[in-house]
Amino acid sequence: MPAGVDYVDLANDLAALTTTLGLGEEAAAAGRTLVTGAGFGVTATESVVVTLCDGRPAPEHVRVDMVPSMAMEAGVVGEALAGTLVDGLPGVEGGGRFQGRAYRGGRLVPARYFGDPSRLTLPDGSTVVTASLPLGELLAARRASGASTVVAASSEAPSSPVVRAVAPVAMSLLALEPVRAFAKRRLAAVRVKARPRPREYSWGHAVIRWADGTTREGWLRVGEAQAFTGAVPAEVVRRLLAGQGRPGAYTPAALFGTSLAEACGGEYHVVDDPARR
Repeated sequence: MPAGVDYVDLANDLAALTTTLGLGEEAAAAGRTLVTGAGFGVTATESVVVTLCDGRPAPEHVRVDMVPSMAMEAGVVGEALAGTLVDGLPGVEGGGRFQGRAYRGGRLVPARYFGDPSRLTLPDGSTVVTASLPLGELLAARRASGASTVVAASSEAPSSPVVRAVAPVAMSLLALEPVRAFAKRRLAAVRVKARPRPREYSWGHAVIRWADGTTREGWLRVGEAQAFTGAVPAEVVRRLLAGQGRPGAYTPAALFGTSLAEACGGEYHVVDDPARR
């Protein structure tokens, strides 16, 4: 780590964030700033958690949901994405390679893939179903809140009862190397049809509960998810070049606070003690 050379990535993979954030002491000693998760999922959800927790003690429970909206071009899945989807979570503590993760009692523990489904009513009145995925948002929300229980979910996760029922069996089969190699080849060759954006906005969401029963819910509204993913690292780099970084390893809102998402076009919507929770 040569002094004076900083680093930014767009990862939202739990293993990648864990590895990069684990280099914090080494980066600080070298005078470098490492920023991981500088894309839509981590930045949008973490920014909401930082907003809701500002000036308050650590909560008991946090759930974050990422709800991206982006157009999809026609094409094949490809080897890189297929590998990411099929390889599981090698080297991540708290469970097996093909198990999900959540925080319980302050520790990473096994959780079901596509579990904890929730139907959300977005601030614009539309609805979406999210289910749990062990993505980088989980670690970012835990670090931003200090909560003992944290769940991360996404509208991109399959949430139908059939998929949820077969997921444990499918995941156990992926532990077999020949099955995993076959699945990668077949998935990489799958052709994806073009589709328009499913909604006007993308959303980061969090619901947070404290020991005294207080509940806060918040949203970050942004435009197209991929455009936001391009804006965040550009703004992070601009701030680093302006000397606003600190030596160490961080996720975006942990380093730059809630103003980062606003500078990238985000708008916060906060609700205290929602009646439905």
